[in-house]
Amino acid sequence: MTSTQNRTYRVRTYGCQMNVHDSERLSGLLEDAGYTAAPEGAEADVVVLNTCAVRENADNKLYGNLGHLRPVKDGHPGMQIAVGGCLAQKDRASIVTRAPWVDVVFGTHNVGSLPALLERARHNDEAQVEIKEALEVFPSSLPAKRDSAYAGWVSISVGCNNTCTFCIVPALRGKERDRRPGDVLAEVQALVDQGVLEVTLLGQNVNAYGVEFRERGAFADLLRSAGRVEGLERVRFTSPHPREFTDDVIEAMAETPAVCPQLHMPLQSGSDDVLRRMRRGYRQDRYLGIIDRVRAAMPHAAITTDIIVGFPGETEADFQQTLDVVAAARFASAFTFQYSKRPGTPAAEMDVQLPKEVVQERYLRLTALQEEISWSENLAVVGRTVELLVASGEGSKDADRGRLSGRARDGRLVHFTSADGVRPGDVVETVVTAAKPHFLIADGPLLSHRRTRAGDAGEAGVRPSTRGIGLGMPTVGVPVALPPAPACG
Repeated sequence: MTSTQNRTYRVRTYGCQMNVHDSERLSGLLEDAGYTAAPEGAEADVVVLNTCAVRENADNKLYGNLGHLRPVKDGHPGMQIAVGGCLAQKDRASIVTRAPWVDVVFGTHNVGSLPALLERARHNDEAQVEIKEALEVFPSSLPAKRDSAYAGWVSISVGCNNTCTFCIVPALRGKERDRRPGDVLAEVQALVDQGVLEVTLLGQNVNAYGVEFRERGAFADLLRSAGRVEGLERVRFTSPHPREFTDDVIEAMAETPAVCPQLHMPLQSGSDDVLRRMRRGYRQDRYLGIIDRVRAAMPHAAITTDIIVGFPGETEADFQQTLDVVAAARFASAFTFQYSKRPGTPAAEMDVQLPKEVVQERYLRLTALQEEISWSENLAVVGRTVELLVASGEGSKDADRGRLSGRARDGRLVHFTSADGVRPGDVVETVVTAAKPHFLIADGPLLSHRRTRAGDAGEAGVRPSTRGIGLGMPTVGVPVALPPAPACG
């Protein structure tokens, strides 16, 4: 295998938290194979685009970025470009047809192949496209270079068994595969041993966890077990599905001090008819019942959601029901999306695709309502003492205003008055003095400041790394080179 010493890389990530976590794996794999991260502002020898097929205009964004990279590659002998992720899984060989300067295309099921594919592309001097239809190894059995010294993603499952008509994820990520609890907890422990204070359990549908090994209540048990890991201060999870959300999860959240009083519960629509056509498997009453039970168990929980506006056939009456549910649920915040067709999904073939101007007008009404609710909910926090895990890069104007930023236990973003010696990864307490729709302000003196190992690591520029935790699964280190592709004849 040709030496990769002194070759640099950069991974660009698009899309969801799953992609962010996959990019940590890609970075870990490349470093294991001898690459080093490119310094800020320097051109990398290898650029990896980890793509999304769900967000609007994902295709245009990819090919626009590839177009910008072409002249860079022309002026950088030996540079390689790799495209992975959901859009690569979907578009496959058409990527190198449209952008023949791409060297490697790999899918969601064979992330671990990247270093060997790069080597084969160099050896053969031709593009390598490798898309697998099923998972080769669970991603968490691969090494990872973590982005944060104080917070980490821990995948508990990959894939999804749902059949939502607007979503292409199951076709690209496959059926749900669950990790064993011991595997998950071993990775949590490995992160905590390196100073990490907060983990987020990650899956396409976290509360369906356990379906593969047929253990009811597995997710609630996992929350409790993670909460018992000594040194772990905060446990979050994303994203659950209302159809499988059960009261034992609410009880585990309320009874486990480390589990944060925060819930992201996708609504998508407040109309029973639209939910039926979305094939979501629940109705308005069930959804609001979950919200009520969460608030009864955790009165100060911050609940957030996802909402799609303008699903095919959505009437004004349907949309009004969405507004009514939003008003009743009083979400702390909402990720709102205008429906757009995703080729390959049932919704893309449905009748009554709404005009863009109708969708836009409804979207503006929804966001105006949610903005008002978010501000009101944040105003209710003014005067409250909050514990913050100090973050990095969350407040774009913090330096100009003498502030730092942190996340409260309920997930709210708080900009607070800076103090000597406070670092990302440390924990502070302060009092909220003002509120805006999307953040809180704490302009008074700190009540307390606790220096942490995460803060020490961040200050030293050290990031956690995990070698790959996969009980009984193959380990991955420096990859063996793939055999050369057969010549066409």
